[in-house]
Amino acid sequence: MWKAVALITLAAFAAAKEEDKKIDGPVIGIDLGTTYSCVGIYKNGRVEIIPNDQGNRITPSYVAFTDDERLIGEAAKNQATINPTQTLFDVKRLIGRRFKDSTVQKDIKLLPYKIVDKSTKPMIAVKVKGEEKVMAPEEVSSMVLTKMKETAENYLGKEVKHAVVTVPAYFNDAQRQSTKDAGTIAGLNVLRIINEPTAAAIAYGLDKKTEKNILVYDLGGGTFDVSLLTIDNGVFEVVATNGDTHLGGEDFDQRVMQHFMKIFEKKHGKDMTKDKRSIQKLRREVEKTKRALSSTHQARLEIEALYDGVDFSETLTRARFEELNADLF
Repeated sequence: MWKAVALITLAAFAAAKEEDKKIDGPVIGIDLGTTYSCVGIYKNGRVEIIPNDQGNRITPSYVAFTDDERLIGEAAKNQATINPTQTLFDVKRLIGRRFKDSTVQKDIKLLPYKIVDKSTKPMIAVKVKGEEKVMAPEEVSSMVLTKMKETAENYLGKEVKHAVVTVPAYFNDAQRQSTKDAGTIAGLNVLRIINEPTAAAIAYGLDKKTEKNILVYDLGGGTFDVSLLTIDNGVFEVVATNGDTHLGGEDFDQRVMQHFMKIFEKKHGKDMTKDKRSIQKLRREVEKTKRALSSTHQARLEIEALYDGVDFSETLTRARFEELNADLF
């Protein structure tokens, strides 16, 4: 993610140079991710990744609505288990898609918030101050972009109007336009929409003068891209690109969640698949367990009162994790 921001901030700097007369003020780079987002600025000859108000350089792409306020980022994610139907995440997987898309229908089964069909588009229904409001995915994404904009403004001490935003290489025109629309709703002039693998390649090759071929694998929380690029004397050319806009860490988590839900039902005779709070509890702990497997061969998942007052404890090995996701690898 940081490499992507390195590129987009440099691209933003270049865009500002190209349109010097039209652009006033700083240009930021935003990596709007499925699970996390971040923002950077090209300053004094180098890229700075800007920390948020919690001191972190990445911010969860979460938005939540409580009885009296809207939360974005860490604050939203931290209360997800007690407020599952009002906590929105993975919205990037819905942006620019149709409600009847098979991937959207698959996500609806595991996402705790309500997704409705409006004019063939997947819309998100939440209660805002006691009244149900239906929002487009780009509206929710705009709230995350607003958070990134404010993070940059607090750091720079000045208003930010312009940005460059990255998207998966395999995003179609509708998904790209919806991302740009989200930026507009957030009050940003989106100068460029740039492919994420290209971002990583350019960040890697900025100081490379010789001719090279670069193959970039970009596996994120919700998307996967592969791009082949050539670099020659600082000039980049995308030769080929492929990918899946619905494959990432979230899919690995879902496989493990489904595995544990089956074990829970077999052990205790209870079906927890319809309980949104329990699913959100499981989602949180599965992500932690998956992360632990990066540095150990097995990890223990323990959840107190997972469903109907029943505690749940299971071990997940790295081999089992790989087996559950074998067809995705």
